[in-house]
Amino acid sequence: MYKYIIVILLGVGLSVLVSSFSYTQKKRVIFFGDSITELGVKENGYITLLRPKLGEDKFELIGKGISGNKIYDLYLRLKSDVLDLKPNVVVIYIGINDVWHKNLLKTGTDYDKFLRFYQALINEIKLNGSEVIICTPTVIGELKSNANEMDAELNKYSEGIRQLAVKNQLKLADLRSLFNQYIAENNAQNTSKNILTYDGVHLNNVGNSVLADYFAKILN
Repeated sequence: MYKYIIVILLGVGLSVLVSSFSYTQKKRVIFFGDSITELGVKENGYITLLRPKLGEDKFELIGKGISGNKIYDLYLRLKSDVLDLKPNVVVIYIGINDVWHKNLLKTGTDYDKFLRFYQALINEIKLNGSEVIICTPTVIGELKSNANEMDAELNKYSEGIRQLAVKNQLKLADLRSLFNQYIAENNAQNTSKNILTYDGVHLNNVGNSVLADYFAKILN
């Protein structure tokens, strides 16, 4: 009789332990970027919209975006904002300001330096034991057919990121292609904003929703 009670108690205890262990084993994903990611944790931001799509019992999503950041800013805060948090996955979403500020303020990042910093980020994150997903930048203006002033530069930097994905055997989130295709299909008036962004760069509700759906497929 006592043996059966002990067996039952052990079984119950083991179930509780396994349940507790499973609960704590959420996959931690950090989105590492600029103002688009900073806004991504707001009420209608893409990270907020992504949480229920992935399941909040399975994934812990953390936004580490700071307005105005460029690739070297990410490198400077890599340890405190990413490595120390021991994420399972790091999504690097950067590049808009590196191109935009180079043309607007002369403070962006030259192409060769951009790729070197990007490779350094990848190296450090992989050494930390995390999976890395890298993203091409989206848009600076929403005119179709590469008619925006900085489209050529964005295309160049995006192609460099695609090559980094191949070189390092990483998963690629090709947001540049995603946005260009959506704009080609949905911008009938060929306007420079208000399709996926409210200002040509930062996401509106539609842009956040499109991005959340896309990342749900990648992370699942």
